[in-house]
Formats: sequence, C-alpha cells, structure tokens
Amino acid sequence: MKSVRVVVVGAGVIGFSTAVCIAEALPFCSVTLLAEKLSPDTTSDGAAGILFAAQFPDIPLDRQRRWFKDSFDHLLAIAQSSHSPDAGVMLSSGCQIFKEVPATKKPFWSEFVIGFRLMTDRELKRFPDHKYGQAFTTIKCECSTYLPWLEKRFRKTGGQVEQRKVNSLQELSNGYDIIVNCSGLGSITLVGDTEVYPVRGQVLKVEAPWLQHFIRDGDGTTYIYPGIHSVTIGGTKQEGDWRLQVDDGDTKSILERCSRLEPSIGKAKVASEWVGLRPSRRNLRLEREMMQLQGRRVPVVHNYGHGAWGVTLSWGTALDALGLVRQCLHEMPLRAKL
Repeated sequence: MKSVRVVVVGAGVIGFSTAVCIAEALPFCSVTLLAEKLSPDTTSDGAAGILFAAQFPDIPLDRQRRWFKDSFDHLLAIAQSSHSPDAGVMLSSGCQIFKEVPATKKPFWSEFVIGFRLMTDRELKRFPDHKYGQAFTTIKCECSTYLPWLEKRFRKTGGQVEQRKVNSLQELSNGYDIIVNCSGLGSITLVGDTEVYPVRGQVLKVEAPWLQHFIRDGDGTTYIYPGIHSVTIGGTKQEGDWRLQVDDGDTKSILERCSRLEPSIGKAKVASEWVGLRPSRRNLRLEREMMQLQGRRVPVVHNYGHGAWGVTLSWGTALDALGLVRQCLHEMPLRAKL
C-alpha cells in the first residue's frame, strides 16, 4: 500500500522530471502532479530544448556540473535507444560563435557534451562578424513530445495527474504529507518569492529540412536549432516582460538576424510563432523547508527558477529534489509512513 502522499506542483519539464524520479524511486509514495497548464500549453513546450548552460553565480560549480552531467547522461541514453523518436530526444551537432573571445574559453559543461573543440579559422570564415567559436555535439529534447512521454512513464508507476490551479500551498496542507514546488513563475504567488522574474522568449518554427547543424550566437539571442519536424529559430531575452502575444517586430528581427548567420533561412517557410516566459532567478532554488500550513508543519521541497536552462538541468535537479524528499521522509514521524 502507498502510504506517503506526495504532491508535485507544476507540469513543465521540471515538474514532470521530478514527479517521475520520486514515483519510480519511492514506490511506497503515492505521487500526484497538479498544474493549471499541461502540455502542450507549458513554457517547456516551446523551448528549443538544446543542452548547454550558463553558470549560476552563487551555486557551487561542482553541483552545477553534476546537474548538467546527470541530465545529459539521462537524455543521451534515451537518444541512443529505441525510445528516441517517441520521446523526442535526438543528438544535435553544431557550433556556438562569439563576436569577441569569451572570458571563459571552455564552459563548465564542455567535458560532458560530445567532441567539444574550438572551431578552425576555415570554419569561422562563414561568420565574418565572429572571432571565436566552439563546435560540439549535444542533445535536443523536444518537450512537446518529451512531456507526454514523461507523463506516460509517470502514470505507469501509478502517478496521478490533475489539471487545476493551485492558488496557495495552504490548500494542499491537509491532503498531502510532502509538497514539491516546481511551479516556476508561479512561485511568485505560491511562496511569495520576489526573486523570480520572467524573461520573455519569442521563437519561430520554420520548414528548412536542408539545415542539419545548429548555430548559436554566444550572446544567446540569435540561434538556429534544427529539430525532428522543424527548425526552431530565435530569439529574444526580454527581462521583466510578461507579454505572451507574438510581437511582429521581434519576428522580423529574428528572421533578419538568423538570415545573417544562415542566408538560406530566407527561403524557409514560417510554420508557427511562439512566446514563452522563462522562470528566471539569479540562482535557481533547490532546497527544502518546513512550512506552517493551516496549523500543520509540512515539508516543502522547492525546485524552480531554472530560467533558460530548464531542459538542460531538468533530470539532475530532479534527482537532487528526490534526495531532499528522502531527507523529509527520514525525518517524518512514523505514523505518516505507516
């Protein structure tokens, strides 16, 4: 019999990864996932989902390296298995180029991707505005396919999914023994976190099957990511901007910038436009606390604020969140476990 009731709030790539990790590792827990929006309406769904990361300033680098490696290894195993097309996970090769030589020539994740090397002068010749480049093979994880695949995996363990808005953690306090908060921007209202803010991202999906390799400008605003069914091009990084409407000016700018890197983009047909709000924070929050909810002390595990790196760090941070849930269980009064 499943005796400990766990609820995960949030159905993006962080919520579902965390729910799967808990449900598969702790079969005596009954795990419910609650969210106002499910795939295909989450921020994760529109994400390009290509694995590399920037550094969070105040989190030990070893911890960030482990998150990246755990996520990469998890997704690489899927990419190299028969599940690859069903999960929407594939290998992707390409380059990241810089107008100026970056302060850090080798990013902290360079040893975990495949075949990381510096680009040759001959390779850089096609990008006359750029002086420096890195070539490597990484993973592209298409969440509009990956999230339904994770949901199926979660339900197979007996996990429950409920679509409803959670207005306050108070309303969960009587129904569950442990709350796991993966609500992204929702944490502003759910837990009053004023450090979380949106970074608006607009992308286009275009039909350009002749493009096989990704190109990313090191500043993170211009990129071309070929995927399974289309090519994602972008983008924008507009901090504090809550607009979810497509901006025609941004569309024009994206097409112009991407055409400078890859002139054939001008021949591509635009299939769709999409806007999402990245749940950003100076440092992502992954920790546990005891909260007083309706007269009960309830353990809450937080896992949110990944910004643009949700897909990249999803499995690594989910494993850490699982570790925090184990600690909560260890400290729980025996009656809750019986």
